[in-house]
Amino acid sequence: MANTAEHDDEKTARQRLRERRAVAFREAERVLSRGGFRSSLRDRLALLLQEAAQVYDLDEPGDMYGDRIVEALEERVAELLGTEAAAFFPTGTMAQQIALRCWAGRTGNPTVALHALSHPEVWERGAFTTVSELRTVQVTREPRLPTAEEVRGFEEPFGALMLELPLRDAGFVLPSWEELTEVVEAARERDAVVHFDGARLWETTHHFGRPLREIADLADSVYVSFYKSLDGFGGAALAGPKSLVEEAKTWRHRYGGMIFQQFPTALSALIGLERELPRLPEYVAHARVVAAALREGFAEAGVPWARVHPEVPHTHEFQVWLPYEADVLAEAAALQAEETKTMLFATAWERGGPGLSHTEVSVRAAGLTWTADDVRAAVADFMDRVARVVEEAGKQGVSR
Repeated sequence: MANTAEHDDEKTARQRLRERRAVAFREAERVLSRGGFRSSLRDRLALLLQEAAQVYDLDEPGDMYGDRIVEALEERVAELLGTEAAAFFPTGTMAQQIALRCWAGRTGNPTVALHALSHPEVWERGAFTTVSELRTVQVTREPRLPTAEEVRGFEEPFGALMLELPLRDAGFVLPSWEELTEVVEAARERDAVVHFDGARLWETTHHFGRPLREIADLADSVYVSFYKSLDGFGGAALAGPKSLVEEAKTWRHRYGGMIFQQFPTALSALIGLERELPRLPEYVAHARVVAAALREGFAEAGVPWARVHPEVPHTHEFQVWLPYEADVLAEAAALQAEETKTMLFATAWERGGPGLSHTEVSVRAAGLTWTADDVRAAVADFMDRVARVVEEAGKQGVSR
């Protein structure tokens, strides 16, 4: 009973800390990224009303079961990615299951080769297998995309190779353009189709030095998200050959994705394509300034071990690793925001091992005003609070 009570107290304390951090973020005057999903309903609706008329005729009737504005969004995505067609989906989980199910029917092989850290393996509770009768095999567990050699040498057949670009759980990492083209060629040598999990594909153009159309053209099909990079309300699209997209729409209905009206989400996606998409290269470029300043700041603060990963970010998002327990760093982040109205680390800290934790850093419009000096000063201030939290824990006899 005592252990249960201690566990409940610990859960309650962490919940209070999460709530404090959420409030501190809302009230902070300086952050590196202020995603719309954290905003109030009033602010979200105000932005929609303010910008919607610039991307769509608001005197048009609303959509019904995927027509009108949803079709306009689908056409826009197909145009941007250079594909024959695109289909809107309420979630990326549904879109990718259906895409790979359709490909399995065409190749005759339900096996999908992917990375051990890919989204379906880590975050979707085995949906590929449980719901869509697909079988997954892991090409690699290394914290990078699979190599051409690994694809060529994999010991069993597969019908589709799924590549997550960027690979979020490895640190938003991307291969080089040459490596990517070689991996695609290796899959084709094995008569496998290539599907891009491109939830964040929008932000890869800066790293690859290629336009979206050229990147998407490497794959047989591509999934993109409307909220991860573009700050939409939600939703996703599957893009590819017209015959595949039409088949996918049939399965969309079967999976329960034929929603009566989706115009708010479709409007927010069109706004994201108009407003955020052109700015993503700028965010990526500034993320590299922020990352370099973070490394310098940790070195100046005398942190015994710290990592920014990748050292030069591939996108506008990256990881930071520090040698402290997650609760210490979360408390320090909350204190910094509460006391200075500046929140350097707004995302949750996760335990990466004994005395080691990591978080994700995203740089968007709000972060463009930060200079390298601003970042280094914020790091020094943050580490002062980490030291304070560790000292207080020591006084109370709590191991940190």
